[in-house]
Parts: sequence; C-alpha cells; structure tokens
Amino acid sequence: MVEARNLTKTYHRGLTEVRALRGVDMTVEEGEFLSVMGRSGSGKSTLLNLLGCLDRPTEGTVFINGVEVTALPRRKLPRIRQQMVGFVFQQFNLLPGLTALENVMLPLRYSHVSRAEGRRHAIELLEKAGLGDRYTHRPMEMSGGEQQRVAVARALINRPAIVLADEPTGELDTHTAAEIMTLLHNLNQTQGQTFIIVTHDPAAAEKTERTIYLSDGMVLREERRG
Repeated sequence: MVEARNLTKTYHRGLTEVRALRGVDMTVEEGEFLSVMGRSGSGKSTLLNLLGCLDRPTEGTVFINGVEVTALPRRKLPRIRQQMVGFVFQQFNLLPGLTALENVMLPLRYSHVSRAEGRRHAIELLEKAGLGDRYTHRPMEMSGGEQQRVAVARALINRPAIVLADEPTGELDTHTAAEIMTLLHNLNQTQGQTFIIVTHDPAAAEKTERTIYLSDGMVLREERRG
C-alpha cells in the first residue's frame, strides 16, 4: 500500500516561490491499477517523484508498505528504490549498445540474484510483454512500442511492490498506446504489483480502475470505474 499525507512541495526559482504540490492526501491499495491526470504543471510528475523516493517533500509523509520512506536518511533511499519501486518513463531510456535482454537485466547488477536466475526471469518478463522472439535485438532494431515493452519488463525485473509510470504512452501512436496500457493492466492482474500511472491521455486513464485528478498541485476529484 502507498499512502501520502499532506504532501507539499515548494521550489524556488530565483526570488519566485513555486508550490508544485499543496497538501495532497492519497491512499493506493495493494494491487491497485491507478492513474493520475492533470494538465501540464498540475503536479503529476512531482507527485510521482515523491512517491518514488526520487525527491523529498517540503512537508508531509509517504509510506510504502508501512515504511515511512520520507523519514529515512538519503543514503537508504537507493535501496528502497531498488527493492520496492519500478519506474517506467515516457522516454524509454534503453542503452543502445545492449540487447533487450541485457537492458532488462541491467538493474540486477545491484541485487543478489544469480545471473542464471536473473536471465530466466528477464526472458519470462519479455515473453509476457510479447517479445519472446526479440530479446536479442537492440533498441535501434525495435519499434517504439517494442522499446517501451522492454522498459516495462525492466521496471518489473526486481519484483517491486509498486510500479510508477510517468506518461508511458506519451511517445506512442494511439494504437500502440492502447497496447501498452493493456500490457500494464495484464501485468497488474497477473503479477499483483500496484501500478500508479501518470498520464494526460483520457483514453489511457479509462483503462485504470481509479483516476485521481490534480489541478494546481491539489487533488481536484477522483473517479472510480467498474
């Protein structure tokens, strides 16, 4: 479960104070498939960065599976990110010189998983992503949708409790975007991880169980489906 209480984030740009988040409260249940929507500048990506321990709030707390991660020293946050959180970004961020399989296995360099076990799990994830016959290909040999599927598999390789996706369909055409959202939902159903997906695309949000709408750094409303 992910819980945020009174999340506030203030940036200073010169003499100007920018309040990116203003007292956001939210609870995401274990295994939930959730989206966060809002216009550019509404605080979506800032919220994701705080939930993923990439940044610290000015005020407020974040709990992940009962651990108050905002109270931890900075030196412990990389281990939290490695063990508990998987990230999918709008830009695929694949290393061009590595194959799909090698890109997926990259986060395992900092784990205690054996290479054989890591390879087996990576191939399994690529097969679930529909890339069982493409894992020896490099990014330049794959389409944008295929590259994003590799990025999704990479996010799951450490078996995180939570997957945070920041505009995962933003670089894709409508058909491919729908395929990626279907893949994420299927993985949510079969793997059991909690998915929090930031998007500006209503069609993508429609595929999630619940949507939280942000405006000017505050929760405007939420919508449940099903």
